[in-house]
Amino acid sequence: MDRYSEIQTHIASFAELEKMVLDSPRNYDIELLRKAYAVAEKAHNGQMRKSGEPYVTHPVAVAELLFELGMDTESLAAALMHDVVEDTEVTLEQLTTSFGSEIALLVDGVTKLTQLSFSSIEERQAENLRKMLLAMSKDVRVMVIKLCDRLHNMRTGDAWSPQKQREKALETMEVYAPIAHRMGINHVKEELENRSLRYLDPVGYQEICQLLEKKAANEFLQQISDNIQQHLADNGMPHAHLEYRLKSVYSIYRKMYVQNKEFAEIYDVYAVRVFLDNLAECYNALGIIHDMYHPIPNRFKDYISTPKPNGYQSLHTTVLGHEGIPFEVQIRTWEMHRTAEYGIAAHWKYKEGISGGSSNLDERLVWVRQLLEAQRDSEDTEDLLRNIKSDLLPEEVFAFTPKGDVINLPAGATVIDFAYAIHSAVGNRMVGAKVNSKIVPIEHTVQTGEIIEILTGPADKGPSRDWLNIAVTSEAKNKIRTWFKKECKEENIAEGRQAVERELRRNMISIPAESYDSFMEEIARKVHLNTVEDMYAAIGYGGLLVSKLLVRIKDEYKRFLQEEDPTQAFQIPPKTSTSSGGVVVEGIDNCLVKFSKCCSPLPGDEIVGFITRGYGVSIHKRDCVNARDCDSPRWVKAHWASGIRETFTTSLEIVSTDCMRCLNEVSGALSGMRVPVTGMNMRNTKDGRAMMNITITVNNAEHLRSVTDKLQKIRSVVSITRA
Repeated sequence: MDRYSEIQTHIASFAELEKMVLDSPRNYDIELLRKAYAVAEKAHNGQMRKSGEPYVTHPVAVAELLFELGMDTESLAAALMHDVVEDTEVTLEQLTTSFGSEIALLVDGVTKLTQLSFSSIEERQAENLRKMLLAMSKDVRVMVIKLCDRLHNMRTGDAWSPQKQREKALETMEVYAPIAHRMGINHVKEELENRSLRYLDPVGYQEICQLLEKKAANEFLQQISDNIQQHLADNGMPHAHLEYRLKSVYSIYRKMYVQNKEFAEIYDVYAVRVFLDNLAECYNALGIIHDMYHPIPNRFKDYISTPKPNGYQSLHTTVLGHEGIPFEVQIRTWEMHRTAEYGIAAHWKYKEGISGGSSNLDERLVWVRQLLEAQRDSEDTEDLLRNIKSDLLPEEVFAFTPKGDVINLPAGATVIDFAYAIHSAVGNRMVGAKVNSKIVPIEHTVQTGEIIEILTGPADKGPSRDWLNIAVTSEAKNKIRTWFKKECKEENIAEGRQAVERELRRNMISIPAESYDSFMEEIARKVHLNTVEDMYAAIGYGGLLVSKLLVRIKDEYKRFLQEEDPTQAFQIPPKTSTSSGGVVVEGIDNCLVKFSKCCSPLPGDEIVGFITRGYGVSIHKRDCVNARDCDSPRWVKAHWASGIRETFTTSLEIVSTDCMRCLNEVSGALSGMRVPVTGMNMRNTKDGRAMMNITITVNNAEHLRSVTDKLQKIRSVVSITRA
């Protein structure tokens, strides 16, 4: 059972979107949407998706998802054009002129960074995320568009290579699903999680799907719903509306594999939702349901009096049915339900814009500003990713101060995080903590329902440096760093200098005294700090990791040795137009290159380069379908450098008459040729044959020809084509 299989095969068209918009009771500017689609269709003309559809079907599908969320005309127009600046020759200035600054801001917010090179995938990911969050802090619709973009990509991810499926799924699970949760868009969050799990652990995903399929759920839940509805009507609530559902695959997966529970131990696989008109009816309904069924102890949660940070409100109780089967009941008003399903997007879906609700919207975006503020004092660009993964965890805990104030924290937070969540002065002066009147260590992990009292010392006490390794939330870490930055500058400089010198000794890097100062000044400049002392101070207060700095130091040390003695072991090649990928791009020195996934060029293939926005030069085979129009000024001549010693991945599509025999023989042949295999999958075709897609690592086109020649000799192989 895969509830998403039908969605997966749907191909969007603008005619569909146009009909949806025209049939909508809301006032959309259809002419603006037609104009935006015309720009996207022209810009993406000739471009194809991995799955084989015209590329323009993707932005149309994203716009459809936004329409379903109830977003406005500007959001839909931006979605239709969200890839034109990044992937085509259309510029942001042209969009601003044609559509205005509002739509241009939305498009720019979801466009990856341009003209920048990064030292790692994580750094690129962090910088692009920071750019989106900055745009989101100005206009939240940026992130709603990005979430819909990622959702459609995950829906069509079967066309990706297995490696890319895992990479995208992991990023979605760690970054985008938590953001969707924090924004309160629950059904998007659930689908992102389920689709990510399908790629990260396909066996576990299918196992849970099969367990759910065996449950005779509909009849049981329908009977319970009818029973509850009758009792509510008898008690003065005839307008109550009920729905039922099964728990999401990923939610069950977390409990089974992370919390080590058996399927039978999960009490909320079944859930009934009760929608009522007002708050008083919600609590009355709770009492009636507890009279009807036996409530399970410690399974009641009141998210109405204590809402989740994303605004979610509902009463949750787990009860035991007359058949002895536990099920969860969620009770909420219609307004609470709209917030639970659509989150921030409910402002547009139900309020025709954010007029009258902007103040509430600002409150719900505080976490974005906190993340950006926390990252501002950190020179480590990848710190933002760590903050996202810790601060935006779907699970929260709720603890209380002795005065009864509720403090929301991510799961795993410590009493240090609790102290700083109250106030920075409380955290800085903390000397200990009591939980439910008992002294606990500062490493104590906060649990829901605990009453925590922070013990404080003198005003000048200050935090400990070790707390940076204990605190979980970015808010606490940021406040600790800020204290050290302001109060202990000299100490920070000394601590940072010692840390750098330790790393130099450990890596046997010896810089002459007369060159040391200029060497370190160059390193400080490369990490965008004004002076060497600022760099040492940043390391001292935790804003810059010395392990990250070491990469820059090693690169600079190689250059230093080359200048001192050209015969040294660290040889730096003379300045050429050769990139790290072994490609010479004519007219551009030391540019970043990437090999396009649409044709996977190899040394020996004729190639051409396309100057992208954000990823340097994209290298295509000259006969690639996406490189047919080479007259554009963004297409540049390129050729392979001599003496390349790198390896490259490429994919082969093998058609065979016998599935298992072909699999065994191809695997054996590749093993005998010592060709590394990085991915493999098979499927049966309608004509009874088997189709194998295999990703291998080769040296060049000649090596690939040698491999395919040997594979072609296998009796069960009908044909081999390069994917």
